[in-house]
Amino acid sequence: MASLVLKMSVSLDGYVAPPDGSGDWIAAGGSDDAMGWLVETLGKAGAHLMGAASYEAMAAYYPSSTAPFAKPMNDIPKVVFSNSLTSADWAETTIVAGDLTEAVTRLKNEPRDGYLLAHGGARFARSLVGTGLIDEYHLLVHPVVLGGGEPLFPAPLTLQPISTTAFTGGAVAHVFTAHP
Repeated sequence: MASLVLKMSVSLDGYVAPPDGSGDWIAAGGSDDAMGWLVETLGKAGAHLMGAASYEAMAAYYPSSTAPFAKPMNDIPKVVFSNSLTSADWAETTIVAGDLTEAVTRLKNEPRDGYLLAHGGARFARSLVGTGLIDEYHLLVHPVVLGGGEPLFPAPLTLQPISTTAFTGGAVAHVFTAHP
């Protein structure tokens, strides 16, 4: 059975997106060692899971990108959860509609190398949190306060820490298990 990992960038005050939805804040705390962690995390995935909004943004960027993290994003299969998308041009992409819990459970039970790595956006991530199917949270906390926006967690949740890695630019990666 594949594990489900949610990887998200988070501000110091717990938001995954500012009120205006921009993504500029994610550069705060960036460094080569943080990039190495990200590339390693992406490369261990057996499939990338995302919502339609994230898919559209990523599909417009990654196919022509030469960034270090573009290769695992382009080469590893992607599963997009959407009830409105009908086609996907990005290679190795499958669209799944319908009940999120049933679809993720089915994906977790399929044989594969690597974990299922879920990306945002905020609504998709909160929906996944609500299913109770996430096994690990890989949260990259950036040294920035957004002062409002989209929170990751819709309700209180107790997690068990696995590891913490501080990077030279100020970002900190926290890995938690959801099953203490």
